[in-house]
Amino acid sequence: MDALRARHYFLFWMASLCAAAGCGRAATVEERVAQYGDLAMKRLAPLMAAQALPYPLTKMALIGLKDEKVLELRLAGKDGVYRMVKRYPILAASGTSGPKLREGDLQVPEGFYTVESLNPNSRYHLSLRVGYPNKEDRRHAKEEGRANLGGDIMIHGDAVSVGCIAIGDPAVEEVFVLAHAVGLKNIQVIISPIDFRTRPVSDVPADKPKWLKPLYERIHAALEKFP
Repeated sequence: MDALRARHYFLFWMASLCAAAGCGRAATVEERVAQYGDLAMKRLAPLMAAQALPYPLTKMALIGLKDEKVLELRLAGKDGVYRMVKRYPILAASGTSGPKLREGDLQVPEGFYTVESLNPNSRYHLSLRVGYPNKEDRRHAKEEGRANLGGDIMIHGDAVSVGCIAIGDPAVEEVFVLAHAVGLKNIQVIISPIDFRTRPVSDVPADKPKWLKPLYERIHAALEKFP
């Protein structure tokens, strides 16, 4: 009987490992959260405690600063007040200052976005799909006669990028787990060419779209709410 019980325990243990690792099939978001959640939250716990976040978590903001190569993580608890929790180095992000205009331009978008989905089976460990193009991107493209705006913009692990924001595997585990906990509808993403809280909104070069400066002014105003 002891031998049989031991065999059942071994099979249960192997099945649990298989569920966590995938074993040849696509893993679910919940399985990835179970796989990485405890360690991710253990790393975050001291930072969240230092900010006295009142649980439960209700909102998350991800602020990407392209020139500074930083992704800020802000969280709000039941009081709705955002706290700065962590600043992740952006390990790779292709392109230069300026918005994404078309597929293949290698640009990271700029503006206000959502997180559309979580990918637990990303080629780059884990990823969060950014809602590019948004309504504003599509409207400007229609006005200017542009097509093929591109897509598949992610915040992901690893340290390579083609129009995405790569923050490394441990960092994306933390963001992924928190995104699942908060809920996608409660996440906002702001991507800015520079940190307008410390640097001015310069005049937009003549070769840039006319709508870019007003967008930067709105990003500036939004960033001021995240001191």
